[in-house]
Amino acid sequence: MVEPRTAGHTARILVASNRGPVSYSRADDGTLTAKRGGGGLVSGLSAIGPDAGAVWVCSALSDDDRAAARAADGRLDPADTGDQRVRMLDIDAATFTDAYNGIANSVLWFIHHLLYQTPLEPAFGPDFRTQWASYVRYNTAFADALARDAEQGAAVLVQDYHLTLTPGLLRERRPDLRIGHFSHTPWAPPDYFRLLPDDVAADVLRGILGGDRAAFLTHRWARAFADCAADVLGAEVTDVAGTNGELAVTHEGRTTRVGVHGLGADPDFLRERAHRADVDAWLPRLREQIGEGRKAIVRVDRTELSKNIVRGLQAYDRLLTEHPEWRGRVVHVAFAYPSRYDLAVYRDYTAKVEQVAEEINSRWGTDDWQPVLLRVDDDFARSLAAYRLADVALVNPIRDGMNLVAKEVPVVSDAGCALVLSREAGAYAELGQDAFVVNPYDVEATAAALHEALNLPAAERADRSKRLAAAATALPPQRWFLDQLDALGG
Repeated sequence: MVEPRTAGHTARILVASNRGPVSYSRADDGTLTAKRGGGGLVSGLSAIGPDAGAVWVCSALSDDDRAAARAADGRLDPADTGDQRVRMLDIDAATFTDAYNGIANSVLWFIHHLLYQTPLEPAFGPDFRTQWASYVRYNTAFADALARDAEQGAAVLVQDYHLTLTPGLLRERRPDLRIGHFSHTPWAPPDYFRLLPDDVAADVLRGILGGDRAAFLTHRWARAFADCAADVLGAEVTDVAGTNGELAVTHEGRTTRVGVHGLGADPDFLRERAHRADVDAWLPRLREQIGEGRKAIVRVDRTELSKNIVRGLQAYDRLLTEHPEWRGRVVHVAFAYPSRYDLAVYRDYTAKVEQVAEEINSRWGTDDWQPVLLRVDDDFARSLAAYRLADVALVNPIRDGMNLVAKEVPVVSDAGCALVLSREAGAYAELGQDAFVVNPYDVEATAAALHEALNLPAAERADRSKRLAAAATALPPQRWFLDQLDALGG
């Protein structure tokens, strides 16, 4: 039962996402302290201005978040949120864990990034069905909250794979709303998507098709979604005349437009942030660790399975094997901050990254040269310093919706940076022309691309980097958000 809407609490623009713009932690004295985050949604909401009356609906992610949400009756203090109106949902911890770790991160993420070892997994049994029921409850909580907080005819932008069911559930509650769903991940092709149980695959698609619009980061992912809708549901897919490749998916008497909004880097923020004192302080420390006159191959990633860090290290190892002239003359700077440590497979992967880096250092290192500078912790200022001094950026994901690191490094680079880029990153569609493009599974070819990138003359490297930066910033977060809103008629 959805509670009645209350005057003064409704909004004409709403955003829904698993993670909100603020998180809480409890201090030693028991008080809750808010920490504000950044990202495309924060930038996008700021672009519409404070008079738009927007509300951000998100989930409490921790016990401290849940305590803050309960204390505020779900509506957070604007002093904590940068004056944004935020409703944080106090979803039961067990339900959240099942939905977030059990389904979103361990099933849907694996499906869309093609990560399963199919001889052994997946195996959808009773535990999956329990977790799926939690995922339904989790999405229902969002649909109920959005239905409560939306003005008549409001625009609702639902974000990502955590909330695939929300558009359809919200449509049932509020048919007057204009609803969009945006996928930040890739979308699996039909044969792989159909690893899901048939009813679940159909429910995910019907959920997104409950919206007026489904949007993706590239045409490749949009087409894959439409192909799944046709294959699984028997939906009719047609091209929309007079558009830049938009599709119309018609199923059960409703038509959903399927479009593309590429997300670019925020150049003003990045360039300003990259020249603050904490970043400047890191530059001489990193140069000292790399060594005078040596080149730097830089990667900055989460220790996420899809980021392909292990094969990147193996390619660097092959570079040193096949091209001994680089021994002592290059350092691989790998900043890989921990991701999803509550899942054993991610802890194991991080351990593998550390093992391979240690083996390379043991095999090739000398008294005055450490081939791999690996750090498994998060330090944004240090990462920006590495961006600035990188000679080569290595971005080789198995599969990625976009990959903003590929776009950020050329924007921040001081002297220009060559980009070695996986063709399976969404960013390839925009940056591939000026990058050294690789098959992420081909270690030998990646090693060869690293060699070629390291040998690129300085002038050409600078020219390529300028073109990469221009392409990377063509669709900044503010434009990305407002384009989604405009497409809904918001």
